[in-house]
Amino acid sequence: MALGSDPETPRQATREEMSAAKLPMAYRDSCAHLLIPLNRCRMDTYFLPWKCEDERHGYEKCQYVEFKKRVAKMNELRAAKDGERSN
Repeated sequence: MALGSDPETPRQATREEMSAAKLPMAYRDSCAHLLIPLNRCRMDTYFLPWKCEDERHGYEKCQYVEFKKRVAKMNELRAAKDGERSN
C-alpha cells in the first residue's frame, strides 16, 4: 500500500508542491492538498464562483473537520486542566 493511499488519512501536499503552487505560509496546512487544485481552478476560470464548486466544497469541508479536531483537542486539554485543579 502506497503512502497516503489509506482512505482514513488523506494525502498531504509536500513542501515542494506547496512552494510550486505559491501557497502563502498561513495556508500550508493539512488541507493544502485540496487548496492547490482549487486555486488552479480559480485561476483557469477567472475566479467565477460557480465554476469550482466541487473543489471549494472539498476544501471547506476539510477546513471544518480540522477545526472540529482542534476544538475537541482543546476541550480535552481544558477538561484535564480542570481535573487537576479539583483534586
